[in-house]
Amino acid sequence: MTEDPPVENTRTLLHFIDGSVAYAGHYLHEDTHPVHTHSFVEIAVVMSGTGVHHSLAGHRELHVGDAILLRPGVWHGYENCRRLDLYNCCFSTELLQRELAWTRQDPQLGHLLWTGPYTGQRRGILHTRLHDDALTGCLEHLDGLQKLRTLPPGDYRGDLVGRLMLFLSGLARVVAETDQITGGSAGIHPAVLDAMHKMEDRPAHSWTLTELAAELHLAPGYLVRLFKAATGLPPMAYLSRFRVELAAARLLHTDQPINRIGESVGWPDQNYFARRFKSHYGLSASVYRTRFTRAVKH
Repeated sequence: MTEDPPVENTRTLLHFIDGSVAYAGHYLHEDTHPVHTHSFVEIAVVMSGTGVHHSLAGHRELHVGDAILLRPGVWHGYENCRRLDLYNCCFSTELLQRELAWTRQDPQLGHLLWTGPYTGQRRGILHTRLHDDALTGCLEHLDGLQKLRTLPPGDYRGDLVGRLMLFLSGLARVVAETDQITGGSAGIHPAVLDAMHKMEDRPAHSWTLTELAAELHLAPGYLVRLFKAATGLPPMAYLSRFRVELAAARLLHTDQPINRIGESVGWPDQNYFARRFKSHYGLSASVYRTRFTRAVKH
């Protein structure tokens, strides 16, 4: 069986093919790797060489041990690469929302995958540095994921998830130490999880803080405090972030008119939708779609 990655690159959008949900593999970059986006979570670990990472968060020089996590829909590229060897780990939003949904309740993994990429104006991108033992441990699990690339994903989904979790756990501990995230056992308050699920299940609904709190039988101010303690954001800001990521996915994977997409994520006012989208991605919705869309739907 071929060892080519289970990823298709049509124009500037990368997406999984053949039913794959996770994989790891090396990529060697020289000079420039053009700006692109992807429909999955991507983590790149620098193994050797140098380069500059270009994204909405700015330009960052890369060195051995650097690791970059990108949420789905984030655009990025590489410049001034000199034998830049990246070990990429990618996994689908399907996996994140199913087998890995529980990670929201874990302080360290929840920060790594769900909230950390948006704290401190990170714009969906989380950067950290792996030193010595942490880098060695992550490399072991990336190698394990890479070996699974040649096996039928339907038969080895459990193996993929297991190896992926070992890699993510090691990375999460490093990020938690840098960002001073405690690993206590309390986790996220159940009301916060209920609020997330309610808003994500009905993104087109005109949610207000008062209505959401009433459905949870909580005072609005108390819900805000719980939500900010868990995610760093008040509930309506969290909803806006979810809506804009959902809009990006629909721009890339459907032919729906832009105004209909705005309505479908809860922003029927086209001007307001345009402002929110550009504020998040630095590009208008039409430019984002034109630049990154592909001809074949996924």
